[in-house]
Amino acid sequence: MRLLLIGGGGREHALAWKLAQSPQVETIYAAPGNPGIALLDKCECIDLPLQELEKLADYAEANCIDLTVVGPEASLVEGIADVFKARGLALFGPSKAAAELEGSKAFSKQLMEKYGIPTAFFKVCEDIETAKAYIKEKGAPIVVKADGLAAGKGVVVAITEAEAFAAVDDMMGDLKFGGAGARVVLEEFMEGEEASLLAFTDGDTIVSMIAAQDHKRINDNDEGPNTGGMGTYAPAPVMTDILRLKAVEKVLKPTIAAMKAEGRPYQGCLYAGLMINGDDIKVVEFNCRFGDPETQVIMPLLDGDLAEIMLCCATGTLAQADIGWYDKAAVCVVMASGGYPGSYKQGLPISGLEETAAREDVVVFHAGTKCADGQIVTAGGRVLGVTAVGKNIREAKDKAYEVAGKISFADAHYRKDIAWRALKK
Repeated sequence: MRLLLIGGGGREHALAWKLAQSPQVETIYAAPGNPGIALLDKCECIDLPLQELEKLADYAEANCIDLTVVGPEASLVEGIADVFKARGLALFGPSKAAAELEGSKAFSKQLMEKYGIPTAFFKVCEDIETAKAYIKEKGAPIVVKADGLAAGKGVVVAITEAEAFAAVDDMMGDLKFGGAGARVVLEEFMEGEEASLLAFTDGDTIVSMIAAQDHKRINDNDEGPNTGGMGTYAPAPVMTDILRLKAVEKVLKPTIAAMKAEGRPYQGCLYAGLMINGDDIKVVEFNCRFGDPETQVIMPLLDGDLAEIMLCCATGTLAQADIGWYDKAAVCVVMASGGYPGSYKQGLPISGLEETAAREDVVVFHAGTKCADGQIVTAGGRVLGVTAVGKNIREAKDKAYEVAGKISFADAHYRKDIAWRALKK
């Protein structure tokens, strides 16, 4: 198989790493990829215009690509799957209509309400006055969400009404997230512990993955501003086997059935962010793709041929796929640029990567790096995801931090308490 992989972050590095292990895979062309992907066997990084979907399809046709795997949500929401399907090209990922499950918070919440899928109470607001009136009616804490894609930053958990008003002004008045915040969803603040449950689906068959849990806050003790994720681990103890089965029956299966009933059949990876409070499960959000950095801990635990599984999803034959999970644990520690998620310097040399590359139980996934003058340097807020596998969470965590301590770049920052919830349990 010849694969085309769209994207160039830590998630895509983890997918490329797992895909390259398939005996069926001959070559993986990553667009644009990153220096970590470039070092993998079978992988080649290529420069393609990711916003020009027809040109991507042209490349797939010209290079006899058997399957295209899409990492970023923006490409899916823009309709890359539809462009490829029109050409008869196999692609792992939902159609534009199905990707609206992530592309519009309003659509997602209204779908859940219509089909009885458990979630928080909410209101969709088209103007600032309506939004502020609803905040006054419900009080705080309350959650303010930009309706569209905002790179994971369009959610504000407002502890006071003043914070909620400010978030509405930022999103709807100042258009902090562009058109994505022109409409907002106001949502009940949910108590509990959040976990991520991803699933493979071909539109009918659903196979859930191992549950993961990430750390959004920049600093230890879950303090500081939210980020795209400072680390993650799997399996997440809060998602017991019983709760996972409950989530499949109450959330994943009804959602796939609802999308089919709406004329938006969903295939690819369905990501459910779930709030767990005792035996109660509610949906926080849906994503239409693999999570980042959840993918970095899920892929090392997958006992199966990822390329074959993805092709089965794309061709409606997932029931035939052989999917299992290793009885181990994985922990990912994200090394970020100093100043992230605010402003930060780029182009800083990274040392220690070659010395840690030989470890079989630890993989350093590149998230924000580039090559400059023959050296790998920083090129983003989240730079590396140091991921280790162990017989349990504690062993995996110790390995990850051991390797993270051997890698350095100026002003590097990473949390020292990844997986604290799991270890506390």
